[in-house]
Amino acid sequence: MAHNDLVNDVSFASLLTPEGRALLDEVHGTDPAQELAVATRLRREHPAELVSAALGQARLRQRAAAKFGAEDAERMFFTPNGVEQSTRTSVATYRARRFQELGVRSVADLCCGIGGDAIALARTGIRVLAVDRDPLTAAVARANAEALGLADLIEVREADVTEVDTTTYDAVFVDPARRGGRGRIFDPEAYSPPLSWAVDAARKAPRAALKVAPGIPHEAVPAEAEAEWISDSGDVKEAVLWFGTEPGLVRATLLPGPRVLRGRGLPDPQVRPVGRYLYEPDGAAIRAHLVAEVAEELDGGLVDETIAYITADELRPTPYATAYEITDQLPFGVKKLKALLRERGVGVLTVKKRGSAVEPEELRRKVLPKGHGPHSATVFLTRVAGAPTMLIGAPAKPDRPSEA
Repeated sequence: MAHNDLVNDVSFASLLTPEGRALLDEVHGTDPAQELAVATRLRREHPAELVSAALGQARLRQRAAAKFGAEDAERMFFTPNGVEQSTRTSVATYRARRFQELGVRSVADLCCGIGGDAIALARTGIRVLAVDRDPLTAAVARANAEALGLADLIEVREADVTEVDTTTYDAVFVDPARRGGRGRIFDPEAYSPPLSWAVDAARKAPRAALKVAPGIPHEAVPAEAEAEWISDSGDVKEAVLWFGTEPGLVRATLLPGPRVLRGRGLPDPQVRPVGRYLYEPDGAAIRAHLVAEVAEELDGGLVDETIAYITADELRPTPYATAYEITDQLPFGVKKLKALLRERGVGVLTVKKRGSAVEPEELRRKVLPKGHGPHSATVFLTRVAGAPTMLIGAPAKPDRPSEA
């Protein structure tokens, strides 16, 4: 049965009743292929709207497990937007610990959504005022605080964040809506509320953190803010503007860890010939414009002045980049690549690109031989000193330091 996972105030309220909670337990873990049969059976004993709401919530909980972990997701409540836009637990937990380390004991969480950040903050012992103007979202946040046993630390208020007095709180956290009817919003002033309002609110607080899109232009970062880009397992998740910490600092934080790379204002690395190793910097380091700091650590240079690939002659372990051993450097050409892969018996090909318009999937279809070989390879489609180039190799071993 296809579900659109729609949630409204009435259907959500019905889920909080004893009948609704019992139904949620009954539909827990329902296989999507069996939803129609389950719904048909349950509607003989329960209102159709309640059955639809319970099945929709079960589907949302399954989707949310990747972000929140199965244990929490199975107890929490969600809206479609809440699942999509809320902070991943690992990131929210890291940020809550930063607040804690700064001595923060109370936070006004503005634009709290379904409460993911408020939950992480409360679990460190911080008292939270969680504010959202949407009645359903606020109700879901309140239910989540209760479901996880954190209602004593989280006060949820349905209000316009621009009208909330935050002066009695140690810190402010603002997570503006960055999606509209047409998808992602790239102009920070089109956020809801606008970034300029959030910055003003941050300046009035002893400490503050503003969550922004990782693609925020560096020139939009206020001079008195610290800018932090965060990745989780190599995937860039967000940028945060911190106030009341280290003005002007730029840093990349890699989770798990955390591993923190601090900007030192280094000049761009020199361009040099491709060496034995190619390093692909973590996306947080690239977004934070800290490729020079990574290159210095590796004693490496760039393959091209416009490309964030670092090359070096030695293999050095670093958490801030993944290393590949390069075996071949060729001018771009489909026939050349196909011949080389056939000669090497390559049947599994990873295609990476930076500075190339070629679509990886399309190239893979064209060059992989019909008889799949036993070997694997990685090809980088890029530019070397301005020329379209293919670099062929494989992940270097070891390519990452082991976690302590």
